[in-house]
Amino acid sequence: MTPADRPPPPTIDAVVMAGGVPGPDDPLYPLTQGRPKALLEIGGRPMAQWVLDALSAATTIRRVVIAGLAPDQALALSCARPWGAVADQGNLIDNLTAGAAWTLAQGAPPTHVLAVSADIPLITGEMVDWNVRASLESDHDMYYSIIPAEVMERRFPGSRRTFFRLKEGRFTAGDLSLIRTEIFSGYHPAWRQIVDARKSLVKQAALVGWDTFLLVALGRLSLAWGQRRIRERLGMNGRVLISPYAEIGMDVDKPRQYELLRRELERRPQ
Repeated sequence: MTPADRPPPPTIDAVVMAGGVPGPDDPLYPLTQGRPKALLEIGGRPMAQWVLDALSAATTIRRVVIAGLAPDQALALSCARPWGAVADQGNLIDNLTAGAAWTLAQGAPPTHVLAVSADIPLITGEMVDWNVRASLESDHDMYYSIIPAEVMERRFPGSRRTFFRLKEGRFTAGDLSLIRTEIFSGYHPAWRQIVDARKSLVKQAALVGWDTFLLVALGRLSLAWGQRRIRERLGMNGRVLISPYAEIGMDVDKPRQYELLRRELERRPQ
């Protein structure tokens, strides 16, 4: 194969999931006081700024969009990559869809988008690059990251993360997902099914099958079985990445986690 015959390399744009304003009943409300969680100052910067800095340092990321902040709110942030902002659409799925639509409208649309939560301020460019490169070793529609419990507990002892059990062990969810952009552009019917099921546990179970749902509840689901069922039920090739980086799953949901991450970020060179 000559260089001219080779397909172009994948192009990756990142969607930073920055929606959400903690209400009075949220544990973080005393810290945010009615402001967006993504703009909560931690370690001397807005929380989302740490994420943007990691994306700026990553060699695999081309453009970035902040999904969930109005353009005037995004003025508090900066990014070394070409970037933009889309206002909060009211929920995570719609914010992700709006962010992906922004990237597709910029010209030279990306082959994939990397969905990144705005509340994982400890991530680095190296971690982002590992996730993207490990994902693109195969050809799937969606890549979802999980972290082994022992990796999380070794890095953050007593972090009290929520773990789920699979046949392969105990894991917690990561906050980086790589998704093929065709899913957002109307070519993949599974995306609308996922959107329609986002608020209904019954619909979610029906999507993957009640047998799969039961295996999850019993902790007997294997990664291979889960990936196969998603392919069979949704026509979507998904792959789970077991990440060596606890930081991609260490999000800020409670004041205790905020204090833990604040202390660590304050030790970083500014």
